[in-house]
Formats: sequence, structure tokens, C-alpha cells
Amino acid sequence: MALTDTVPAAAPPAHEGILRRQSLRESAARTYARSLPIVPVRARGLTIEGADGRRYLDCLSGAGTLALGHNHPVVLEAIRAVLDSGAPLHVLDLATPVKDAFTTELFATLPAELAESARVQFCGPAGTDAVEAAFKLVRTATGRDGLMAFSGAYHGMTADALAASGGAQRTGVVRLPYPYDYRCPFGVGGERGAELAARWTRSLLDDHKSGVPRPAGMILEPVQGEGGVIPAPDSWLRQMRELTASRQIPLIVDEVQTGVGRTGTFWAIDRSGIVPDVLVLSKAIGGSLPLAVIVYREELDAWQPGAHAGTFRGNQLAMAAGAATLAYVRANGLAERAGELGGRMLARLEALAASHDCIGDVRGRGLMLGLELVDRDADADATGARPADPRLAAAVQQACLDRGLIVELGGRHSAVVRLLPPLTITDEQADAILDRLADAVTAAVRTTPGPTGSSATTLRGTTP
Repeated sequence: MALTDTVPAAAPPAHEGILRRQSLRESAARTYARSLPIVPVRARGLTIEGADGRRYLDCLSGAGTLALGHNHPVVLEAIRAVLDSGAPLHVLDLATPVKDAFTTELFATLPAELAESARVQFCGPAGTDAVEAAFKLVRTATGRDGLMAFSGAYHGMTADALAASGGAQRTGVVRLPYPYDYRCPFGVGGERGAELAARWTRSLLDDHKSGVPRPAGMILEPVQGEGGVIPAPDSWLRQMRELTASRQIPLIVDEVQTGVGRTGTFWAIDRSGIVPDVLVLSKAIGGSLPLAVIVYREELDAWQPGAHAGTFRGNQLAMAAGAATLAYVRANGLAERAGELGGRMLARLEALAASHDCIGDVRGRGLMLGLELVDRDADADATGARPADPRLAAAVQQACLDRGLIVELGGRHSAVVRLLPPLTITDEQADAILDRLADAVTAAVRTTPGPTGSSATTLRGTTP
């Protein structure tokens, strides 16, 4: 080669080109792709392999969609069976054997009081579509228009679902206080804080000068997910059920993320024993494919034919995958397993918090866990809570990714690190997740400036 010849520059790895083209072509609304710049090419169970050859433990699980993890054999078998049968894949809302099998399996998991006389409406493919359907249903049934929702809620991204969520800017939805032990809106926390939240709701409904007319319905999450992994106390849930039932207000429970064993019972409402008037379901019920339904008491079924429709309500592959997932979770006691393993993981997170001042709170139910990162150098309020530290949370998420662990952020200030592993993880995998997380927290603490520019959080018992 002559001295004047140039050496061709090495082509960038294929995954970098894919990421670059995504950033050029997709909208500014993309979310996960920003904080998780990976290109998945293979996946099984808890593990994802990227185009760069790296392997990751996936504690995002499709935002809670993958109850059995990626490509579980029973899900793949159910999908292949439909494909090999020659059955139609698109059927609108026509009856099919696949749909009948899914509905039968779904009803077998419901509280008996609801299942014995329930109706089901297949909606569009996402949870937000089911939320919209629930709102339309209760408005039709009651002849009323208003809705009640809770601070910190997340119900979706379509118009009414977003209006009932915590980030709404303009809305006619009445906002109620949700019990949040670490950041209690009443400054007391615990059972007293939950009791005051219930008292406030009761006062609004019963005071004819409150300016709040009787609504068409109330919607709540048994555990707020995007709101920061905040479990509602069982006693508070029972009070919400009692006060809505006694005032003929339909209670809508959003179990899009908490359902199918995630929180240690098959449905999160099973823990408190409440039976809602409308149950909103999506994510895991489709076995990794798009599916959303509402299940509701038959006395609310006031719709006329065609009052709620949608072209893609009859997703046969999702129904087959969903039925297989529901049956597998039920037959193998995965809800109970999630409760037991989640309890052990929560105990380890509490031990981690005891050694790191930057962890203000750890909480969760089953395999829906979160740790809230705070500014340890700031003054705590009267209840002991410190300001959230979203910069540290982002650093922890990045440090987790560097160590091959995928986690999500949530909460009021995106300062809650969330864990949503598949229900099928082993004890060894759970330990690996927590080991990597602990290492990531320690690394992020040492490298991230605090919100005020001072040394960030430090390990308890050490000096900056």
C-alpha cells in the first residue's frame, strides 16, 4: 500500500446505526429508547441479548406486561397452535373457540362475586383504551358525567385516561388524595394519613356545598405504578368501596399493571377483598401481545349494540397467549410465589436503604418494587421525608444498565427506581438483580453531584 493511500474507516457497529436511524425517524415522544439505548435481538425469560452482544437482566418486563418473561414456552406454543390451525387472525368481535377459551379462563380467575354475573367488553389493544371504555360505560349507566380520580394516578395517554392521571393540566375530573406514607399529603403518614384521605373523600361527596356533584364513577389503582410504586392500605381500599357502594357510585379499579399475580395475589384487589363494579385489564392478560378488556357488573350493561367498538378487538393470537399465561400463573401458584419472593427482595432493599442515606423509602407488593432516591444533604420535613433526587435516580438507572440490568424510573419526580421482574424468576436471579442494583447505587452515589452541587449522597457511616 502506498503511503498516500488511506485506510478506510471502520464501519460503526450495526446496533449504533439502528439507534441513530431511530433517533432521526421516530418522534420526540419516544421514552424508553432514550434511557435504554439498546437494540434487543433475542430474549428468553429474564434475559435480553442486544445487537451488541451484551446480555441484560430485564426488570422492566414490558412495563409489567411479561408476567412469564420473554418468549415463555407455553406462550409460544399457544401462538403456534393458532397459526398452524388456519384459524382467522382477524375476526372483529365474532365468537371463536380461542376467544371463548380466553374468556372462560379469565372468568375463572375473578372474584366469585364478580364472575358469577359479569360482562366483558373487548376494547382496543392498550390499557388506556379500556380505561376510556370504563368511563363511557359508567357514564352511560348512571346518566352522570363527572369522575373522581387520585393524585399520582396513571391511567393512560388518551384524552379521558390522561385527564384522570396525575400529570393532567386541564381537567374536570375531581382529584382526591391518595395515601402516600412517605410523602403524606396531610403530613402524618401511616394509618392516620390514610384515614384522613378517606375522610376528605367522604366530605366532598356528602357536603352539598363542596361543589362536587355525585360522579359517574371513581377510578383507582390498588398500587400506583407510574406514581412511584405506592401500595394503597387495605383498610383505605375497603373504605373507598364502602363509600362508593353506599352512594351508588360505580368503582372502577385499574389493574392494568397490578394484575395476573404481580402483587402477590392474582388480582391486587384480592388482598383487601374488595369487589369493584368495573375491572380494567390489559398488559399481562395478553401474554405479551396487545389485549385490553373491561369486566363489569351486569347491571351496568346499558350500552346499545355498537355503542363501543373497535377494529382490533378480536386479537386471536393475544387471546391464545393470554389464556395460556392466565392458566400457567394460576396452575403454578406464581402469584403466591411473587408474594413470597417479593417479600424477601423487599427485605434486602430495606437493608440496602439502611446503609445508604440516599434511599428515602423502599416499598411495594409482590414483584412490584420501588426505592425512592432522595437528597440526603437536604433537611427532612416533619415526617422524615427528604426532597427527591431525580439526577441520582437517572445515574442509578445508567449504572444498572452498565452492569447489565434494565430498570425503570417512576414517581412524582422520576426519582423512584422500579423493579418489575417476571413472575418466573428464580431465587438466584433475584439475588443477581439485587446485587447489580446495590452495586449501581453505590457507584452512582460516588459519581453524581448532589442537587445543590455539593457531594451527592454518601454511604451511611462514611465521609464524602
